[in-house]
Amino acid sequence: MSGPADSGLFIYAKDILRVAAFYESILGMARRHATSDLVVLQGSGLQLVVHALAPEIATAVAISDPPIPRDNAALKFFFTVPSLASARKIAPALGGVVLSQEYSGRGFRASNAVDPEGNIFHLRESAS
Repeated sequence: MSGPADSGLFIYAKDILRVAAFYESILGMARRHATSDLVVLQGSGLQLVVHALAPEIATAVAISDPPIPRDNAALKFFFTVPSLASARKIAPALGGVVLSQEYSGRGFRASNAVDPEGNIFHLRESAS
């Protein structure tokens, strides 16, 4: 699988290698890409991106062993759409918004979006 995934999830973590290894093993995912601030895992129909917390946030996060469940887990999902421009046009009528800033990744263009309840997620379109 060399192109972008159709659906996925960002997990923001203090220790990205530990968290990535957990999901890689628990979910049987394959490691596709890694840098110092993220690890990309691929499973059947799902891509999981474990991303480093910003340093100012990471210092405030206490990790215990065993871990204490957090009610405010930092998760961010994404979906692939045929067109960011089309999504941007129809989102307001549905109570949301697709933000104007776009950026490029490996084989896709993307924008953040906000749903009617304020949840932020990521929309992608193929760059091909």
